[in-house]
Amino acid sequence: MQPPFRPNGRRPLAGPRNAVGKAALSGLLLAGMSACSLALPSGSGALLFQDDFARSSTGWATFQGAESSANYADGGLDVQVNAPNHWAWSTPGFDLGDVRLEVDSTAVAGPPDNAFGLVCRFRDPDNFYFLLISSDGYSGIGIVRDGQRSLLTGSAMLPSDSILPGLTSNHLRADCVGPKLSLYINGALANEAPAADWLTGDVGVIVGSYDVPGVEVRFDNFTITNP
Repeated sequence: MQPPFRPNGRRPLAGPRNAVGKAALSGLLLAGMSACSLALPSGSGALLFQDDFARSSTGWATFQGAESSANYADGGLDVQVNAPNHWAWSTPGFDLGDVRLEVDSTAVAGPPDNAFGLVCRFRDPDNFYFLLISSDGYSGIGIVRDGQRSLLTGSAMLPSDSILPGLTSNHLRADCVGPKLSLYINGALANEAPAADWLTGDVGVIVGSYDVPGVEVRFDNFTITNP
């Protein structure tokens, strides 16, 4: 059995995974250039990609199922989890090295006992890193390696005073740089963890439920910059 993510023993993202494939890059803009060219600006802080989800053709993986869904909605990317102990994610289909990710995340519906955040170095559905918060005030960084999930920041997610609780918005930032991952919540550093398994991969957003389903999170203003 995998270790609990919370002091009370509850485990986010414990259920069956929704294995979403990479989306086409058609329509993405990368610093004014076609994303497919990957001719990336090299300076620190240079903007590589941004998406306010105003258009539904920017290449993110979308899907609709009984257990979970991801769709463009109301000017954001809306991810819902309608099954207990389940997770779902969406990625735009990049293959990047060191990055800084930022996104506005709003818990729209469901219990505060949830999990949501950012993904980086996504190799495939069984190998990636995740950086999470919950609406009841916990955060953590973890890894899925060969389909097995574990935390890198201890045996359980940790309380964070930087999280605005309840059905509200939180600004998240993930620095995936070399062998270290860092999670910032509303501008404050919350967690750091080693990460040497992979140095490149896709990026994205992720949402999970515990025993009570109905988690809905809307993501907006997603950016990728050089760290």
